[in-house]
Amino acid sequence: MVQLSSRQKLEILADAAKYDASCASSGTARRDSRGGKGIGSTEGMGICHAYAPDGRCISLLKILLTNSCIFDCHYCINRRSSDVRRARFTAQEVVDLTLSFYRRNYIEGLFLSSGIIRSSDYTMEQLVEVARSLREDHEFRGYIHLKTIPDADPELIRRAGLHADRLSINVELPTESGLRQFAPEKNGGRIEGAMGRLRAEMEDHGDARRKYRHAPRFAPAGQSTQMIVGADAADDRAIIARASSLYDRHRLRRVYYSAFSPIPSPSAVLPLKRPPLLREHRLYQSDWMMRFYGYDAGEIAAATDPATGCLPLDIDPKLAWALNHRATFPVDVNRAPREALLRVPGLGVKAVDRILASRRHRRLRLEDVGRLTTSIIKLRPFLVTADWRPTALVDRIDLRAHIAPPARQLELFA
Repeated sequence: MVQLSSRQKLEILADAAKYDASCASSGTARRDSRGGKGIGSTEGMGICHAYAPDGRCISLLKILLTNSCIFDCHYCINRRSSDVRRARFTAQEVVDLTLSFYRRNYIEGLFLSSGIIRSSDYTMEQLVEVARSLREDHEFRGYIHLKTIPDADPELIRRAGLHADRLSINVELPTESGLRQFAPEKNGGRIEGAMGRLRAEMEDHGDARRKYRHAPRFAPAGQSTQMIVGADAADDRAIIARASSLYDRHRLRRVYYSAFSPIPSPSAVLPLKRPPLLREHRLYQSDWMMRFYGYDAGEIAAATDPATGCLPLDIDPKLAWALNHRATFPVDVNRAPREALLRVPGLGVKAVDRILASRRHRRLRLEDVGRLTTSIIKLRPFLVTADWRPTALVDRIDLRAHIAPPARQLELFA
C-alpha cells in the first residue's frame, strides 16, 4: 500500500464511513473531566450536541479504521472487488486524531468502524485497542461508538463493551434471502447470535450495577443496528416486521435505515436506481410509531399499499393508518386516554402530554389544540373539542385529498 499522510487517510476513510447511518450519541452515561482529571465529556460545558433533522449525530469523528476488506458484499463500496483507493489507520493514529479533534472542540466523541482485514478477530482487536487506549492511557471521557464484528471472538466483543458507550452490529439487509444474495459470506444466524450475546452481557452487567455500585458499566448506551433499504426486493412490511422482531428479541436502542445508494463500479446484481429518499424517512416515522406511539408492526403494515407492500410517500404512516381505521375517530380531546390521543394524526408525544396537563384545569377548544401543533387542518377530522365536532367530515370519500399536503414543484438546480 502506498504511504499516505494522515490527512490523505482521513479524507479517504471519513468519506468511506458516510454509508453507515447508525451514528448517534444518545442514552449514554454522564462523564466529564471538569474535576481536572482525564479529558473529554459526554455532557456539560464545551460540548455541542448537534443533530441532523433526521436525528443523526453530526458531532462525532466518524471514520473507518480501514476501507480494505476480505469480504465481497455486493452493496458495499469497500468490498474486495471494488476499485477504490485504499487506506488504513493504525490504532495509535485514530487515538491521536480523536484527542486532537476533541481539543480543538470539533467533536464530542468517536464513531469507529472498519472493513475486515486478515480476520474478524484481528480487526476487532484493533478496534478494541483504540477504545482501550483512549479510556485507560488518556482517560478520555467522551463518547465512543464501536461497530462490532459478529464473527469475532465473544471475549473481544465483551472487552469492547467495557470501553465503548454503544456497540452496533449491522444486520445489513432485512431478509435472510437478501443477505444470501448480496452478502453470501455473511450469516444472519451468526449476526443475531452476536446481538443476543450482547444483550445478555448488558443485562448481566446491569444486574451487577444494581447490586454493586462500582461494578463496571457495559455499553451504557445499548446496541443498535442498520438495514439497507432498496438494495433487495424486501418491501416495507418485511422491513417493519424485522425491525419489530429485533427490538423485541435484542432490546435494541435504535434500528437505522439507510436508503441504498448506487456506488462506483457496481455489481451487476444491484438495482440501477436508488429508492426514493422519502421511503427511508417514512420508515423512520414508522419506527417512531412503534417506539413511542404504541403501534405494533401489524398495525403499521395495515397502512402500507396492498399492491406494493410499501408505505405511501405522499402522506405519513400515522395518517395512512388513521384513514384506514376511521371507526376509531373522532377522539374527544377532553376525555380520551393518552393511548387514543397518541393515534390522532398531527399530535406528537409532547403535544399529547400538554393536552393531558391542560385539560385538568379547563375544557379545551380547537384553537387551544391548534397552538400545540403545526397543522390544524390534519387534526380537524379526527378530534372533538369543546367547540368543534367534525360531524361527517371523517367519513368523506375525498378526506385524503382534503388533508394531504399539497404537491410541491422542486427546483431543478437547488
